[in-house]
Amino acid sequence: MEENFEGLKVMVIDDSKTIRRTAETLLQKAGCTVITATDGFDALAKIADTHPDIIFVDIMMPRLDGYQTCALIKNNSAYKSTPVIMLSSRDGLFDKAKGRIVGSDEYLTKPFSREELLGAIRQHVAKVQP
Repeated sequence: MEENFEGLKVMVIDDSKTIRRTAETLLQKAGCTVITATDGFDALAKIADTHPDIIFVDIMMPRLDGYQTCALIKNNSAYKSTPVIMLSSRDGLFDKAKGRIVGSDEYLTKPFSREELLGAIRQHVAKVQP
């Protein structure tokens, strides 16, 4: 069964062009509108303009890392209900715990599969769609 997330706005924040492109391709095939950002500062400006339905954020980024970016998103009353999914190449308990503390909704380990990406959307955004 092919998923259709038509009209869903998904933001992918990662300093790796490869990860951004991979996620963008997978998500666009599922019907999502994808907004990409290279780091937390870039993302925060774009979030205000685009109001994404769900945000995937890499942990290790220059300037503003994923934890700081997630905390800033969740501390803003306009976006605190927006699901934020952390992406990391490390599968550590400490990283997962830290992600929970800053308010992330889920934690995916890179490289992620199409199923993991769409599964996270299904789990977190199905709740917000009418």
